Amino acid sequence: MSDLFQIPPRASFAANPQGSKGRLFEQAPSSNRTPYQRDRDRVIHCTAFRRLKHKTQVFIAHEDDYYRTRLTHSLEVAQIARSIARVLGLDEDLAETLALGHDLGHPPFGHAGEDVLDEAMRDFEGFDHNAQTLRIITRMERVYPDFDGLNLTWETLEGVVKHNGPVQAKAGQTLPWAFRAFEGWDWLQTSTY
Repeated sequence: MSDLFQIPPRASFAANPQGSKGRLFEQAPSSNRTPYQRDRDRVIHCTAFRRLKHKTQVFIAHEDDYYRTRLTHSLEVAQIARSIARVLGLDEDLAETLALGHDLGHPPFGHAGEDVLDEAMRDFEGFDHNAQTLRIITRMERVYPDFDGLNLTWETLEGVVKHNGPVQAKAGQTLPWAFRAFEGWDWLQTSTY
């Protein structure tokens, strides 16, 4: 294989699955998958991920009935994220997981849909797709008998919630309830990589 295709060594600042901060609810480690691989699989198999195929991202009016879905977008972002992570020496599985989960809380009709929903929900602290994503992956998905949520690693929770930068309240508003109600919010808010 030529040097062009050599995978660089893991960067010293890359997240290490063996050094994961764990999960909200402790679970035995897998014998054949890293914590980030388990997170990726949990995202792919969750109900909210499957629903992305029904959520439009962008309508292109001048091209007949062509439209893009959140699922298509998320799969493309995941492929690009893995490629970038590989080149930078980062954990590819974590990058893919974050890309697959980053839009789980988006409503249909892209950011225009989010803006309309935010306005309609103004009396109830508005709507934020990042907050909705956190709500989905920590409360709404119900796959385990003893707790709600997907029980993802702290690294995945942090990456999904902060996928477009630090979480900040809009001017003159408080953070959405979903952020404030999450029992690990203080840690997520102050931790960085």
